[in-house]
Amino acid sequence: MAAAALRAQLNAHIASMYATGSVDAYFQQLQSMDEGSAATGFVAEVINIFLNDADRIINDIAGLLNQPEVDFYKVDALVHQLIGSSSTVGAKKVKLACIQFRQSYVAKSKERCLMALTLLRNEFCDVRNQLQTMMQLERQIAALREEDLC
Repeated sequence: MAAAALRAQLNAHIASMYATGSVDAYFQQLQSMDEGSAATGFVAEVINIFLNDADRIINDIAGLLNQPEVDFYKVDALVHQLIGSSSTVGAKKVKLACIQFRQSYVAKSKERCLMALTLLRNEFCDVRNQLQTMMQLERQIAALREEDLC
């Protein structure tokens, strides 16, 4: 596939990420850090760190919620950490799911927290898939650019 067609596909994919509310203006700021700089790959590195951290945090939350006695203070700390990291990369859907999650553990309801965790995990999986697709398209475009230079 030609680089122009891949670029168009990438732009359409990113536009759909905004349209569906998966990402917000912070994501746009993050992307602008890669444009025209020598630090290409910076955004992909930040996104990969976010994806790995978020996956670990969600699993840690699940582990806490599966304990006989839930430590809601620890759950709060982890959700707060996930809000921060999702805000940093502009993962709006994840951040909103975290905010909804906070309402569940304020009520100290394990059942509500488990339901909120399911929503959080689903939103994270959706955002992760979209970000991975975006990065894959960017890698394909970069590979074509390198071929053109040879």
